[in-house]
This record gives sequence, C-alpha cells and structure tokens, in this order.
Amino acid sequence: MATKLLVVGGVHGHFSAVFSKIAAQDPNNNTFSSAIVAGDLFADPASSSTADDEQLFALLDNKIKVPLPTYFTLGQVPLPQRVIERLLSSPSDEICENLYFFGKRTTLTTTERVKIVALGGRSDPNIASGTSKDAYTPVFSPADAKVLHGANTAHILVTPTWPKWIRHGSKIDLPQDAIEPVGDESIAELCSTLRPRYHFSSSPNFFYEREPFLHAPKDPQTDEKHITRFISIPSYSPKAKRKWLYAFRIDPTSEPSTDPPPSTTASPFPSKKSHKRQLPGQEQQAPHASGPERDNRGRPRKRHQRQPPPGPGECFFCLSNPNIATHLITSIGDDSYVTTARGPLTTATTFASLPFPGHLLIIPLTHSPTLHSITDPQARSSTYAEMTRFRRAMHRMLHQRAPHQLGAVTWEISRANGVHTHWQFLPIDADLVHRGLVSAAFKVQAENEQYAKMETREVNLAAAAEIDDGDRHDFFRVWIWSPPKDTTNGAAAAAAAAAVTDADGPTEGLVPTVDATKEARDTSSDRLGREQCLFLPLSEDVRFDLQFGRRVLAKLLGLENRINWKDVSQSQEAETADAEAFKAAFKEFDFSAQ
Repeated sequence: MATKLLVVGGVHGHFSAVFSKIAAQDPNNNTFSSAIVAGDLFADPASSSTADDEQLFALLDNKIKVPLPTYFTLGQVPLPQRVIERLLSSPSDEICENLYFFGKRTTLTTTERVKIVALGGRSDPNIASGTSKDAYTPVFSPADAKVLHGANTAHILVTPTWPKWIRHGSKIDLPQDAIEPVGDESIAELCSTLRPRYHFSSSPNFFYEREPFLHAPKDPQTDEKHITRFISIPSYSPKAKRKWLYAFRIDPTSEPSTDPPPSTTASPFPSKKSHKRQLPGQEQQAPHASGPERDNRGRPRKRHQRQPPPGPGECFFCLSNPNIATHLITSIGDDSYVTTARGPLTTATTFASLPFPGHLLIIPLTHSPTLHSITDPQARSSTYAEMTRFRRAMHRMLHQRAPHQLGAVTWEISRANGVHTHWQFLPIDADLVHRGLVSAAFKVQAENEQYAKMETREVNLAAAAEIDDGDRHDFFRVWIWSPPKDTTNGAAAAAAAAAVTDADGPTEGLVPTVDATKEARDTSSDRLGREQCLFLPLSEDVRFDLQFGRRVLAKLLGLENRINWKDVSQSQEAETADAEAFKAAFKEFDFSAQ
C-alpha cells in the first residue's frame, strides 16, 4: 500500500515556522504518514541566538506541536547539549512528542513497512580507522558507512553529505552561483550497495533533483531495474523563497520497475566488485549487541509483545543494527566481519602466549539463517571463501605467537529457522588436539545427548563443496586445526613456521591435493598443520543445545563455570581492551585492512 511522506532540507532551529507549515500541508492529519529532516534540525550551538534558545526550550517542553512523526539525524553542526542530555536520559530516542532521533547511523522500518537507512554527519578524514565512537558528534568514517552495507536494501537513504560522482552523466545543471557540496566516496558506495528508491540529502541554499539513475542488476537473469532518485533539499529560510519541502508517495510492497522513465541515466558510480545481499531469518545468540530492543520509532519494546523474527535493523549480528556494540568489531571485509565474543569462554590469562581471550566470531554481512540460504551462488561462494580466509589468518596468527603450542576450534550451528549464521573461533592447547581429545569430546557429547552420530568429513576448502549438502540446512559443524608438529631440525621448524605464516589464499595449504600420495599428504599436513572436520546432521524437529560447542570446549579447558556467556559478561572497558589487544596481534594477518 502506498504511503505519503514529507522531507525537509534543514530547519536550523525554526521549529514554530517549519512545523506550522507542515501542519498546513496536512490539516486533517491523515495525508502524510511521517516526515524526515535531511539536514540540520537545530541551530549551530556555537552561534545560536537567544531566540534560537527559546525555540529549543519550547520544543523540548512540548510547547511547539510536531504534527506528525518526524525523524532527524545528525547534520553538519553539533547537537545542542540539552538535546544530548534528553537523549541520554530518555529510554527511547523521542526528544519530544512525535520527534525521533535516527541516530548517527541506523536502519528503521516504519509501520507502513518503509525501510529507511540513515547516516548522519560529515566525513572526517581524521578518524584513522574503525567507526566513530561518539554517537552525537556530527562526523562519520568510511567504516560507519560500510557498517550500513549490512542493511542490504533500502526504500529511502538519508545522508546530509552528498555522494561522490553523483553528477556524473547528468545533464541537469546546478542553479546559477550554486556551489556543489563536496561528495564522499563511502556515501556513493553505500547508495550503490543499497540501491534505494530515493536518496535524500541537503544543500545549503538550492534545490537539486538529478535524473533517475539505473543500478547494474545483481542478478543478470532478472528484468528488475532498480532506480534511484537523488534529491537534495535546501534549508528553510524565512527570507528566501526556495523549495525546502518535498512530498512524495512510495509503495514499499511494489516490485522494482521493469520500465524506467525516459530520462533515466546509467549509474554515476563506478562499478563495484561485490554487493551485499539479504535474507530474513531468526537469531540464535546475541553475544555482542547492546541496548534494549526497540520498535520502529526508537521506543523500547514491551516484553509481553510477541515479535516477528528480527530483520537486519534489529538483528544482533547485522551491522545495520544501531544498537550493535561496535567496540567489539575488529575487522570488516567485503562479505564478512570479525568480532570478539561478548562473555568469552576463555580469558586474557587462559593462554600464556595470548594477552587476550581469543574467543572470536566470524559473521557474514548477509542477513541469512544459513550459508546455504544465501540465494545468489556467487555471494554464497564469496562469503564462505572470505570467512575461511579469516579463519586461516587466525591460524597463522596463533602459530606466530605460540609456535606448535596452540591449535584452534571453529564451530557453526546451521538451522533453517535461525536468524544470522556465524562461526565461533577459539584457541585450544595443541596437545589436546594431537592426542585426539578434542574430536573425541565432541563425539562423546553428541552421543550422550542422543544426537545423531557425528561424521568425520574430508576438509575441502572449495566453497561449493563445503556449503552445499543437498538441501540440508540443519547441522552442527566443527573444524579442528592442529599446528605443525615441533621438530628438532631447526631449519625444518623455521620452514614450517614460514609456510603457515605465508599461506593465504582460500585453497592453499592446510589440505593437500586429492591426487597426492599418502606420503605427500602427510608431509604437507605436517608442514602446514592439519585440519579435521566433524559434521553432525540435525533433523528439523530436534531441539539442539545452542551452547553445545561451548559446553564441550569448557569441559576440555576446565572452564565449566564459564559455559553461559551471560554469567561472565565484562565491562565495556574490559571488552574494548580485549578487542584492541587482538587487533594489534592480528594486524599483520588482517587482509581486510590492507
């Protein structure tokens, strides 16, 4: 069903005038479902006048009526301190009746099912790496934009900053004397990834609407044509006569058009090597989310409400979730990312050679309950390959820091009724692996819990062979890696360490070629380490213990008191310290940072 929305360029503290004019557009309060502010809502605190302050106090005291639900993000200037204090003390993001803060970066779905993605602020080149830490400072980094790629799609994209290259291929000139805002490359990549129907931005004093442009199809077999309309709206001014308010109708249930308008151009953005995809699902565990669950207006959900499975904006593993704990994220690749685990099984003192717990998660950017459920074959393959590459990079890091002393276990729970699939990674004493105790522990625990028999499978680093298992979505899988065995031959030991350190590609090392002789296979395995795969098929009606992998390893390591991650949660300061320690150790192996 179609719904009508209003978009304002910037308000700059003129609350009474702007909201009264919005009310005049909808006197019966039934024409528009909501409004969006694409620029600065508030006056610049550094230069605000007494009149500006009076307007702000009246707004926060609900003396100025906001006629319909209105959303705003960060613009180019800081938020007033009183607004920040209101947000910090409020259980929701509503600063007064009907006025909601998007947050610096967010994904929101309205009650009319319109999906909005917003990234506020201006690009700051001084943010060296990672996401910006202050939720209320009007700056963002490329990582902030990349986080929102996990939203996969959007009906509406809101960024006060223009995308780079947006006027390439356009025949529409800017108004006379207008200065084109500086565009940002990460905003262009975000628009290209999400392919929104509308991309709204703000400009100081002129209105600009580009010709619609056509995105390259993700699936060449489809006739769908994803078209974006880029519209930049100026700020309201009581003196200047210009178009500062834009009304439009959108039907979120309609399919992408197969007949673009005559004026449509090709995308102004350079082609990308990869795109992010989406699939719905339901979550298994929430080890690195923070903050209460919220409804689509930013208000805390009531516990007794029965909620549908979370989408990317609410999923604890989706980077587009505004409540995600970004301080735990250590690496972001093209198709997956790495984070330290919240409530890790191990601690920074478990292994003498590691100054951090080493309990990590490798998570696809695609919101999908299983890897097999990623419908695009290329996306499925590239996601698995990159996750495997992260896993192997961690093996190499362990071998460098603790040669021959530490192995690793990586496990996966794949359920068709899950939310967002992921792998968990944990170092373990190499001696336990060499003696076969790790594999035996998993098999015995599966037997004790009366699951199906756990199978030993050949490790195949070709993504298609590892992912596709007929139509099976439900299984538990574990990879057990043992490092190269120590040798008294110093030259051989050095060569083994170098081989593990240098091997990188997703199909190199660890596993010998199929046509090799047994002797050659054993030599290759000894030189590069060995990896064993155990596979436990699960029927749909089996209630599988989501802590199964953690429970087995806790018993092996003598950490039974840490089985439940909620019982061993850390302060944010401790979590941050562990994440930073891992990032420092992983730096030379992190291909995503190169």
